[in-house]
Amino acid sequence: MEKTVTIEALREKIDEVDLEILNLLNKRTGFVIEVGKVKSREQREYYAPERERQILKRLADANTGPFPTDALRSVFREIMSASLSLEKPIKIAFLGPVATFTHQACMQYFGASGEFAPKKDIADVFDDVEKGRADFGVVPIENTTEGVVSHTLDMFVSSSLKISAEVMLEISLALLNKGGKLSDVAKVCSHPHALAQCKFWLKNNLPNALVFDVSSTAMAAQMASEDPSTAAVASIAAASLYDLRVIEKKIEDNANNFTRFLVIGRQSGKKTGADKTSIMFAIKDAPGALYSMLKPFAERSINLTKIESRPLKTKAWEYVFFVDMDGHISDENIKTAIGSLEANCSFLKVLGSYSKSQQF
Repeated sequence: MEKTVTIEALREKIDEVDLEILNLLNKRTGFVIEVGKVKSREQREYYAPERERQILKRLADANTGPFPTDALRSVFREIMSASLSLEKPIKIAFLGPVATFTHQACMQYFGASGEFAPKKDIADVFDDVEKGRADFGVVPIENTTEGVVSHTLDMFVSSSLKISAEVMLEISLALLNKGGKLSDVAKVCSHPHALAQCKFWLKNNLPNALVFDVSSTAMAAQMASEDPSTAAVASIAAASLYDLRVIEKKIEDNANNFTRFLVIGRQSGKKTGADKTSIMFAIKDAPGALYSMLKPFAERSINLTKIESRPLKTKAWEYVFFVDMDGHISDENIKTAIGSLEANCSFLKVLGSYSKSQQF
């Protein structure tokens, strides 16, 4: 007769495995520290996102389960973040305050061991990175519902910073207040983009509530924590931080609601094989100017994933264009296409080449 395995015996096995994992983590960390010494001696960059991407992809491809691959990526994201902090802590400025979606994007990309510095506006994030107070910055660039964040685009006109990476974050909004009851809500506040993303839900469920714009979803959560009649549209993470209760989850009108964030730094990313390049330029005013802008890319079968225009503030009725394309600036077809385009531009700037966002 087969012997029945007890829970206690299984738990002992789990405890043994946990100790093995702990020993292996410390062994791995020892190698990481040695790598840090070599980087210091050879004056190499401490942070190598392309190496992290390779590790995550290799482990995901090798995983046979039952441990879920998404969870595997998250675990190793934190392992690498903690290890990097032993080499050299990475300082990241972001559009704050804490518990905003930009903060979540920071955590998703850099892990919990980064040194995060919330800033009041996008210009402050750029300024911190430009002046060396931060190694990287994280700013929103576009949302699938509300479109482009124009302030971020405008900052690139005068900034020398590069795009180092992109982060795609699924945005799930919740209605939060002190008591957790919809009947208590007389006022609703949040960032304008968040309110716009759930306007139909608010109209149907709180038609008589006063709706106010504030500077961030985290600011809205703070206001709700101070006034029982106020509810905030914010993330679930903000609920625990500000001691709020969730009235309703997933109140966004569009279930396919993502925001794209840019990681900005002093260097663009190295080639990974799954890259994107961003440029900005102003074209000379002439018949067929738009055609001449697109022709170099069409001739080389380069996929343009985004085209956005903004007024050129130094000249009336002239525009600067922002373009994202598949490929890396080191690719010959990308390089020659941009060179051909530049001949028809009053100015052109390569904002960076970087790996496409991974969903963690």
